[in-house]
Formats: sequence, C-alpha cells, structure tokens
Amino acid sequence: MADAKPTVFSIPVQRAFADALAAGLIDRYADGALGLAQGLIVLPSNRARSAVQAAFVRAGGTGLLMPRLVVIGDADLDESVALALDPIDESDAIPPAIDALRRRLMLAALIERYNPAGEEPITGAAAFQLAEGLGRVIDQLHYEEVAPARLADIENALGDLAGHWQASWRRLSLLVDQWPVMLAATGHIDRADRRNRLLDRVSKGWRVAPPARFVVAAGVTTAAPAIARLLRTVADLTGGIVVLPGLDLGMAGEEWEALGPVKADPDKPGERPLETHPQYHLKLLLGRMGVSRDEVQSWDAASPFDGPDARSPFTSLLFAPSAFTARWQQAGDLSPGIAGVRAAVFADDGQEAQGIALMMRHALETPTRTAALVTPDRALATRVAAALARWDISVDDSAGQPLGQAPPGALLLALTEFAAAFDPVRLIALLGHPLVRAGEARLGWLDQVRRLDLVLRGPGLVPGWGGVTARIAERAADPKARGYAEAQAIADWWADVATGLSAALAPFTAGVPAPPTVLLDALQAALGWLTGDAVWTGHAGRALSELFDRWTLARGAGPALVAPADFPAMLADLLSGESVRPPYGGHPRLFIWGLLEARLQRADVMILGGLDEGRWPQQQSPDPWLAPGIRRMLGLAAPERQQGAAAHDFAGAFAAREVVVTRAMRSGGDPAVASRFWLRLAALAGELPEARLDGASVTALAAALDVPPGASEPADRPRPAPPLAARPTRISVTGVDQLARDPFAFYAAKILRLSELDPLSSGPDAKWFGIRVHKFLQDWQTAGLTEAAFDAELAALRSDPALDSLARAFWLPRIEPSLRWAAERVWAERVEGREPIATEATGVHEMEGIRLTGKADRIDRLKDGSLAVVDYKTGAAPSGSAAFDGLDNQLGLLGLLAEMGEVEGVSAGSINSLEYWSLKADRAKGTNGSVAPTHGGRRKLKTAEDAVARAYDAFAELTAAYLLGDGSFAPGDSAKRYADFDQLMRRDEWFGRGDADDRADEERPI
Repeated sequence: MADAKPTVFSIPVQRAFADALAAGLIDRYADGALGLAQGLIVLPSNRARSAVQAAFVRAGGTGLLMPRLVVIGDADLDESVALALDPIDESDAIPPAIDALRRRLMLAALIERYNPAGEEPITGAAAFQLAEGLGRVIDQLHYEEVAPARLADIENALGDLAGHWQASWRRLSLLVDQWPVMLAATGHIDRADRRNRLLDRVSKGWRVAPPARFVVAAGVTTAAPAIARLLRTVADLTGGIVVLPGLDLGMAGEEWEALGPVKADPDKPGERPLETHPQYHLKLLLGRMGVSRDEVQSWDAASPFDGPDARSPFTSLLFAPSAFTARWQQAGDLSPGIAGVRAAVFADDGQEAQGIALMMRHALETPTRTAALVTPDRALATRVAAALARWDISVDDSAGQPLGQAPPGALLLALTEFAAAFDPVRLIALLGHPLVRAGEARLGWLDQVRRLDLVLRGPGLVPGWGGVTARIAERAADPKARGYAEAQAIADWWADVATGLSAALAPFTAGVPAPPTVLLDALQAALGWLTGDAVWTGHAGRALSELFDRWTLARGAGPALVAPADFPAMLADLLSGESVRPPYGGHPRLFIWGLLEARLQRADVMILGGLDEGRWPQQQSPDPWLAPGIRRMLGLAAPERQQGAAAHDFAGAFAAREVVVTRAMRSGGDPAVASRFWLRLAALAGELPEARLDGASVTALAAALDVPPGASEPADRPRPAPPLAARPTRISVTGVDQLARDPFAFYAAKILRLSELDPLSSGPDAKWFGIRVHKFLQDWQTAGLTEAAFDAELAALRSDPALDSLARAFWLPRIEPSLRWAAERVWAERVEGREPIATEATGVHEMEGIRLTGKADRIDRLKDGSLAVVDYKTGAAPSGSAAFDGLDNQLGLLGLLAEMGEVEGVSAGSINSLEYWSLKADRAKGTNGSVAPTHGGRRKLKTAEDAVARAYDAFAELTAAYLLGDGSFAPGDSAKRYADFDQLMRRDEWFGRGDADDRADEERPI
C-alpha cells in the first residue's frame, strides 16, 4: 500500500505535457522491453490518450511497448464516459446509463406533465429545449454529489429571489422529485451517477489490489469528488503517481489563499472563491484529494518541445488576482518571459482566418515543423480550414462541427424549415442541396431547379404547393409571360416533385400538433425521396442515421405533441449538441484544436486565435433553472468556473516556445472587444512584436492576399456608343424618362436587354403592391365604377391569397382608405361631368422611324370634351419641376398620343389636364390621397398644352441624340444613388473621384 505521503507531481506549464510525461516515465520504468508495458496510465480524454501515444512514439523510438492507456472521462458531462479497465464482478453490476437523447425526451415529457399550481404549462418544443438544461442540473447534482434532499433545505432562502426564479425553483424541485421514479422504471441510471459509481468501485478495488506495477493518473483536472477520490487512491498506491498539468508551484502563498476556499464555510456565507482564476480548479481538486500544494513535487523530465523556463513565472504574474496586480510594477525585465511571443491584429475575422492560414502554410516550408491553431471559436476554425484549402492543404478540425452544420444535418434542417413554413426561397435551397439527387442525374435535376427558380420569381406568388402549381400553369399558358419556356419544360417534373414531397410531408401540411415521432418519420421519408441513401453515407450521414435510430428506440418518450412550426427549432437545438468529428487523415503537420483537444498537446508554432471577448473565453449562457445564488447554496460550480478553465487552457498553450496571439477588430460584422486575456497581456507586457513572415507583416499579407498585383487602375465613367443598327427603334413613354434620367440604365435595359431578377419570395413586395392596386382600379372601372363594384373589388383584395399576414396587418389598413379616397373623388367629379372613358389604354405614335408606345392608367373626358390623363402612384409623385426639366415626360407623351387620337378606344381631343393620383396618405393635409398635376400653379409649365409640348421636345431631342444619332449612353442622375446597374457600370471605381463629369454635368440633350 502507499506511503503516508501521497505522490503528486506537476509538470510546469512551459513543458510539453505529453512529451515530458513520456520522457519521465521512460526514465523511471523502461528497465527492459516490458518495463513500461507493466504499467497503467489513466488519462482524462481520448484526445489525451492520442497525444500520449504520439509522445511515447517520439520519445521511445522502436521496440518499446507502451503502458496501458485508459480514459476515465472528460469534465464535460455531455460526453459519454469510457472506462477501459479490468472486468469487474458481474454480481456487483451497475445499471447501464440511459441514452442521452432518450433521457432528454423523457425529461421533456416530465416538464409537460408536472407543473406547479398556478404556473403556465410548458409543452412541445419549449419543453424539449428546457429539458437540456434540466438534464445538466441533474448531472451537476451528481457531479458534486449533492443529494436531492438538499433542495428542500434551502427553501426558506428563496424570499430574496426574483419571482421568476422562485417559480423556476418550484418547478425544478417537483421535477427532481419525480425523475428518479421515472428513471428507475426504465432500468437505467443517469450517466453521471454511473460514472461516480464506477470510479468509486475502481478506487475501492485498487486499494485492495493495485492493478499494475505502476499506475499514473496524468492530466486530470476535473475536480469532481469521485475523480478526486480516485486520484487520491492512485497517489497513495505503491508505484502510484498523480501528474497534474500546470499547477503553479511558484505562486506566492497569499495569492494561493486569495483564490478562496475549496469548501464552503457556514460561518462565512459571503466568502466566494475566485473561480475565474486558471489555478482555482486545481486548488479545488487538491483540496478534495486532501493534498496540500506543498506536497506536490515538480516533474523533472523535459522534452525538445518545451517553452522557455521564464514563461512559467510570467504566466503566473499575468493571471495574478486583481489584489496582487500591483506586483506588475515591480516585475522588472519581462522580455525573457515573452521571448517567442508575437501578436497580430486583423481588420475582421475573415482576414484573421487568412492570416492564420498563411502562418500555418509558412510552417510547412521547414521540414518536420508543426503548427496548430488553438481556438474555441468554431467559425474561425472553419474559415481557416477553408483558407488552407486554397493551397490544397487539408487540415482536420479535431473539435469537430455541430451535426446541424454538416451536409446531412443542414439538409435535414432545411427540409424541416420548409415543411414547417412553405416558402419559395426554402424550396429552391432544399431542391438544390448538394445531397439531393447526387449522382449522374444531378445535372438534369439542377437544370429543372434553375427553371423553377426563374418561374417562381416575381410578385403575386400564392404560398403553398397549389400556388406554385398555379404559377407554373399560368406562365406556361402565356407565351408573352416571363418564364414561358421554363414553365412548359418543368410542368411534368414539378408534378412529380409536388406529389412525392407533399405526400411525405403530409403531417406538416396538416398544420396541427402531432407526436414528434410522426413528424420525424415524415422527414425521414422525405429525405429518402430526395436523396435515396446519399444522406446516410459518410461519417456525418452515419451520425445522423444513428440519431434517428436513437430517437426510434426512444419511441413513447418525449413531448406528447409538437406544433409543426416549432419542430425546426427543436431539431436545430438537438443537432447543435451533436458533434461530428472527422476521421483522421488531415495534414500530418498542421492541426486545428479546440480547447479540449489542445490540452496536453503542443506544436512547434502555437497560434492562439479568436482572442476577443465572447470568443475566448466564450460567452456563458445563463442557467434557466438555477439562480447564481441557489447554485452557491447548493455547492455547485458557478458558470464563471468555465472561464477559469479557459484561462488555464490559454496559459498552457501560451507557454509554448513559439506563440502567435491573434484577434480581429470586427467579428461577425460588428466591432469586437479584446479578450480579457489579451488586455492583461497588453497591460503587463506592453505592445508585443508583430507577427511577420519572411520580414513581411502577417496582417498586411492577409489584407493583400486577394488583392490583384500591381497598381490599382480604376475604370473610367462608361460611355458606351453602340452602332446605329444596335440602337432600338421602339421606346415606351417610361423608357423616355429612363433615357432622360440615366442613359446608361436605358442602354443596359433596352440594348443589352438586362434586367434585375425579381425577388424569390412568397411575400408581396412593393412592385406587387403597385400592380395589384392598378389591377383593382382597372377592374373597378371595367365593372362600372359603382359603389357595389368597388365593394366587390375591395372584398376580392382582402381575400387575395397572395397577401401574407404582414400585408394584411400593415398594408391593407393603409391602402383601403386611399382607394376609397380615389373612388369618392371619381364619383364627385362624375357628378360635375368628368367621365372616365378608358383604363389601361395603349397608344402608339411613330416619328422618323422611332415608334413611341405608352399605356395610360386612365383617361377621362371632361364636360367640355377635352381630355385628362391620370396616372396612379402608390408612392410619391414626381416633383413639379421634373416635367419642365425634361426628366418626367410620361404624362406629357401620353397626352400627346391622346391628343392625336392614337390611343386605342379614345377619340382625339385637346388635353386639359395631366394628373398624378398619389394613393398615399398626406398627414400634413389630413387626406388619404392627393392629386399632383404636372402644370399650373407655381409650376413652370402653366398649362397641359405646355407640358405636352415640352414632353414632345424632350422626346425629339432624346431620340435624335441616342436612337437616331451617335450619342454615348453615360450614367446619369441615378449614379448618385444605388441602382440596378451599379456593378455593370463599375460605379464604385469612378464615382466621386473628381473627374470632369463630376465637376460639371455631362452635356446631353434635354
């Protein structure tokens, strides 16, 4: 049995833990070929086991048999505990641990079933989401060995808490009381409970009979009481050794005491430990082991991968408690402690990823040199891996990625969101997913998806399967419609798609709450129809298949009913907690490690990335069940302890020989605040040397990586001048205004025949609103302009299936008064002898080979036989001076066509009025609409005849210069604001640069 003094060592933080451990054990026990093989090493995680295996290979060469390496589990209780130890007597069998998904489903059902009196019930997806937090609380109670009976002991202390915390406490107490009975009925126990029992049984067995010649517990920092007892058992064994990582043996005694107590003192309820300090969890572990820091010895073995010895006292000083940071002023020369440390600050996280990838790529230039990115920011890790791929370098992110971000999981989430809320954007994204119809048939499938995309674009799409089918039939029947050919090509294909998917997703289409398993079966059937077996292949596909299987085995557990609209959030929450780790096979000298994976491992160059607050340390999510005060009373770890663990991970990685710390000024598009670790480092060490590659700044290289070489040569303002044969001989009245305001836009739209794609959205947009109002007024005029016809059209507008809930709530209440204002004005003017005689009337006029076309919203015959031309606007009307300046010619040209008798269905007559009817409330005047003529009053054009003549002159000048002449189509007034063709004209390269066109208006005929 052991000596009276426990055998506990610490490997200093600057040492490469795994390599120093291997070197020390080889020195101690490699007294023959089988010396090491007679030992046992207990490690905290599978990643630690891999690191120690690699260290033995590096240190021992060939012909060395390693000790047995076993894993006792990680601090993260969400990860299953693997105990690869000797078989134990079946007579003392411990019940199996319940599957994590099944437990969550059962806890969700428990949350639904049991509600304190007077509290609102929690059901469906909300219960499922809260079940994750409830399971975490139960695990933490097991973890700290807090008996559920303790919950009742602090009932009287709830009076000072907010009401919602008291309600949460009452619900939690009820659930914790009910859970053991529910769990026992399954024949399982909680995973954390099972781990405690296993570790205690191992501890008892080892005290009686040590399992090997020597036993080493290495790298374990978890302070759970059961693990602490096991470590104490190992430390007491003959040949037993506990090796801790980075315990600060040089910290002054008063600083060590300032970290706080390891056990709550009833006489000092206000005394709180400094759990954010990187040494606190080690102090807590030693306290629970019954070992003082003075009993811990320093591990003497070193390795070629160690950092400088001065890094250890520097790191200790860096994380000094706030009461002791005054020692920074007496620290003296700190340069030895930061030797080999460099820093890089990037403009944003995209450039940060580029810079890190450059440094990792540069490390490969030196044979055998290794580099590792250490970061808790999974988004940064993904960007770096993608940036390295540009050089055909494949590097594994050993921390994995959430299953919801892997292709199979992303497809499942896309399918679920589409099933819960039909939307054309989601439909196209779903049908175009890389896993859908993967194989030889995919190219043809994508052609059809692209055709469907074009057909669905445009206003007025009715949501739902029937709406898409109706849109395809409508476009296929109209040869003049945009997408006519595409609609005809996809009619049969869409029928198959709609039939297959709608049948599979019927439980979602019903729109009523359903059992989760029914919804899951529907998704599984739809996935099979879309992809066949492709979604279940690969490591991510197998993980998704396993998740479906686990849910299937848990049938009957979980919320009774879930609304289809809530199921996407439920699945997204589940998939975000499932990690998919890639199989080995990435680059042998480049690594991306999360904090768990970086523990005990080291590379030649350690890049500590994402040092912004909220990224490292990561932002802590509040516990929905336990208030911080209740956690302290129960003796549970505060959420801040995770920040202390993150600080310890930072210290371990920072103590390497070559270190680069990086951060971004902006993250996710928003300004970022430097991490507390970065701020401490800057305050203690000052400005660190800039990271450079072959003499060049990494920050500058990252910013210039995608910038073309050579001097920048901005484009000049474009002035296309196509030949006369390419210029159109037909122009509409709106085209005349476009040509007057922006010749380049006219050139792009009418000569190049380019146009912006309509949005792909089921919701009405501004364009649809305008078209729908014009249709309303046209149909009303066709029906006779009566009050009954107006009410009928208004009822049809209210029931239009293309209106979504937002349009019904906000747009309809605003447009109805304006439509009624227009009707009342029409009725009042009819009494005075003004009669609408045409709606949507088309006119054509030809002059010198140029055909002018136009369509008038409405033409009225006045009492004296003259004509009035009306144009409806759902927004503001053009300014009063626009017609005089030759920029607003639409009404004047329509008046010209009507005056010459060239408007269909309208006899020639003099033009008395040209009016814009704005169907928009005028708050200043207290009206729901307004009439804005192009002439009269204070306007420069006094009569309608003046406006017609000015429009004709503008039309003649424009056609002579641009359609019949050789005028160049330079950008006009629209260049001063963002418009459709900015990219085509390369606007940002020339606008505002002070050329001649910006100093004076371009000469053009107006």
